[in-house]
Amino acid sequence: MQALTEADVAHAFINATSEEAKHVTVPIAFYIADWDHHDFYAWRDPRLAGRGYLIVQLDGETTGIVLRRADGHSRARAALCNVCHTMQPGDQVAMFTARKAGPAGERGDSIGTMMCADLSCHDNVRLAAPLAPGEVRASVDRRIDETRARAERLVAQVIA
Repeated sequence: MQALTEADVAHAFINATSEEAKHVTVPIAFYIADWDHHDFYAWRDPRLAGRGYLIVQLDGETTGIVLRRADGHSRARAALCNVCHTMQPGDQVAMFTARKAGPAGERGDSIGTMMCADLSCHDNVRLAAPLAPGEVRASVDRRIDETRARAERLVAQVIA
């Protein structure tokens, strides 16, 4: 991923109102990110508990979406993140919604997906968790590529 600045981030969001874009807060880790090793960048807003952000590069353009964490708690013992496909304890996966871009979003249309509650998919897909009996681990490189592709598809669905 190409290196980003705060100005790049502020102009990247396709589903944010001008007011929302103005109040985006980047985490401290943003300033020391090793951009060469990021396939996408996602974070929870440090000032607004229910808000998160996902930025990808689609066709060379930095494109981002604003996410909102749904209220409530899962009673599931375990859940699967739809971006990194990492099985997590139920309280570490949450429903996030994103208002669609353009006229669809203005009508109130949105999409939702289950994601790692702390939006750490980029890191989670790189962890080497112990294998369950009978489980075969996919290559880490393939998992990284598939996670990036799913993050890009999520952003593309907000555009569509």
